[in-house]
Amino acid sequence: MSQALAIENLVKVYQSGKTALKGINLSIAEGDFFALLGPNGAGKSTFIGIVSSLVNKTSGTVRVFGHSIDDEILKAKQLIGIVPQEFNFNIFTKTIDVVVTQAGYYGVPYRQAKEQAEQALQQLGLWEKRNDVVRSLSGGMKRRLMIARALVHQPKLLILDEPTAGVDIELRRSLWVYLEKLNQQGLTILLTTHYLEEVEILCKNVAIIDNGEILVEKSVHSLLGDLTGETLILDVGSILIEAPQLAHFACRLVSPDSIEVDLLEHQTVNDLFQTLDAAGIRVTSLRNKFNRLEELFIRLTGHTVEEKLI
Repeated sequence: MSQALAIENLVKVYQSGKTALKGINLSIAEGDFFALLGPNGAGKSTFIGIVSSLVNKTSGTVRVFGHSIDDEILKAKQLIGIVPQEFNFNIFTKTIDVVVTQAGYYGVPYRQAKEQAEQALQQLGLWEKRNDVVRSLSGGMKRRLMIARALVHQPKLLILDEPTAGVDIELRRSLWVYLEKLNQQGLTILLTTHYLEEVEILCKNVAIIDNGEILVEKSVHSLLGDLTGETLILDVGSILIEAPQLAHFACRLVSPDSIEVDLLEHQTVNDLFQTLDAAGIRVTSLRNKFNRLEELFIRLTGHTVEEKLI
């Protein structure tokens, strides 16, 4: 299988002296749905900026479907569609004109550009808003317009830089469905995110980046297999002064009516409930403290995502 993206020894040092990327090596196969996972400041946006030629690298090589961004920059750029974090279009332009104009930047003839723009707007539920100015669109519609604009020249690699940051749950899930469909049709997708649920639901392979370095790169399935347990929070039907002593389970008091329990790989929830019953503790509700990828991220970096965002 050919490589959609091949990165070797990629380094970025800014004029301030900060090293944002520290010799990254990364390979993404054609047709993959790949996640680059990490907290804010980890180097994700710098990485995307270099691949899309918006940021100059310090050293290393980047190839897009075999085309070097050093020697074949135009060809490489034609193969990429990018959805940045922030809205960056003229808010006084008509919706359809935003998409048609973008196609023109890639040399698509006007008639063809208009046809492809119409198709993209229809697929993303924006057709009825085609003649409205961008300023009048809701935040969710603007986010979909960003995706339509990125797809209008029919790229082979779609890069989404935290596309669901700040959007509501309904829109996020509708975007997930659409992106899954695009990937099933053969489009290679690279997603940067710190919404860990997206990785579990959408992606086949993942790399975790922190402080400009790749900590791990493997399939999502394999990554999840590395977990040796989970942490549960249980609400109890009584007031506790201290954490109960549970045989074979590490337990911590969260509040007077809730406890936190570590469940190891060989232990089951049923085992835990039998132990709690023996201790005379009645559970009224149960939930995971972290999703599985978040728990793994904590183990790799020593920080929660929330701590890294502070």
